[in-house]
Amino acid sequence: MATLKLRAVGNSVGVVFPRDVLARLGVREGDVLHIVETKDGVVLTPLDPASAEQLEAGREVMRQYRDTLRILSQ
Repeated sequence: MATLKLRAVGNSVGVVFPRDVLARLGVREGDVLHIVETKDGVVLTPLDPASAEQLEAGREVMRQYRDTLRILSQ
């Protein structure tokens, strides 16, 4: 667990993340983080929630039509 302090950055407020947290998230300076509100609080993720839903839909189609897709790929 890391404790972060909000700091003034010009007319905005920013947060400085420890290197180990950035490494665990797989992000670096300039990357985009998405804020996702859940029933348990807020989650920061480098994964776009809309893309994640589309990927899961694609995985479901591949599971459901595995045999058909295998035949079509030949």
